[in-house]
Amino acid sequence: MEKYPWQSDVWRRLYEARERLPHALLLRGRSGIGKFDFALHLTKSLLCQSPKTDGQACEICPSCSWFSQNNHPDYRLLTPEQDADDDNGAESVKKSGKKSQISVAQIRELSSFLELSSHRSDGLRIALIHPAETLNASSANALLKMLEEPPAGVVFILVSHQPQRLLPTIISRCQKIDMPIPETAVALKWLKEKGLKDPAPQLDYAGGSPLSALSDAEEGGQSFGNIIKLLLQGAKLDPFVTASLCAAQGMEAATCALQKWIYDLLACRLAGEVRYHAQYSSALQALTKSVNLGLLLDFQRNLDEARKSASHPLNNELQLEGLLLQYTHVFSTRI
Repeated sequence: MEKYPWQSDVWRRLYEARERLPHALLLRGRSGIGKFDFALHLTKSLLCQSPKTDGQACEICPSCSWFSQNNHPDYRLLTPEQDADDDNGAESVKKSGKKSQISVAQIRELSSFLELSSHRSDGLRIALIHPAETLNASSANALLKMLEEPPAGVVFILVSHQPQRLLPTIISRCQKIDMPIPETAVALKWLKEKGLKDPAPQLDYAGGSPLSALSDAEEGGQSFGNIIKLLLQGAKLDPFVTASLCAAQGMEAATCALQKWIYDLLACRLAGEVRYHAQYSSALQALTKSVNLGLLLDFQRNLDEARKSASHPLNNELQLEGLLLQYTHVFSTRI
């Protein structure tokens, strides 16, 4: 659990408003920027019996000890897995094939917990929900009822990578906190401090999200480095060999990587800009010379549809073969 340097301003604002916090906070922003860690840090501070002058938890009181041991009596964490390991949220759930929704039974259990008094007479009780967009229709409506009539002394903290998937009525009952994306220089400095010698390519590929970049680096670097080199072949790409390599990474990860590649190909074609693959800027520029824009847009739409069904029990390799065969047809007569 860590509070990151790019979160200092948000932390200060919340610390200054500590005595008048609303009953519900919504921490929203892109995946991989440390929202969940910030939420944990904030929760520990709010529960601490002797917080420091800057609002940080003291780390030595009984409350801090309970929290560190994951058994604080005034705290509940709700996630699809009941163990939010990282800030990748629903994407990690889909990769693992595990439970992907927060159920209404979990919300009912939370309601029972909130009926109890705090173990301290002046203490808070905190419910942390991550990622909030994994609430299903029933659990979202059950939570909404609690937000409409919040119990005294309770703070709900919702963390969301995709707040547009939340019920508007839930959003309206929360104070919205836009979690910052670090400036490139700040993110690169932090990644170097974590041991990455040349973090720029990983940060580019992660769309500026440093935690995602670090996770990718710890897994051996850009997982799709070899696949990208094949994609650079354009019309000459072997869709069957490439599909096999993509399928080995999982359908969710494969379609996400292809979406990033097509985004850059389109951006390079239309605006001369590259977001995710800066080290391949020259090669992308060369590829655009043979791109049929209409076919590329059609391919992007088909890829988006494939991403939506990535968690379904389909023949992923066969589906990827079809997509990559279509990719080779994109490079024909430019219009």
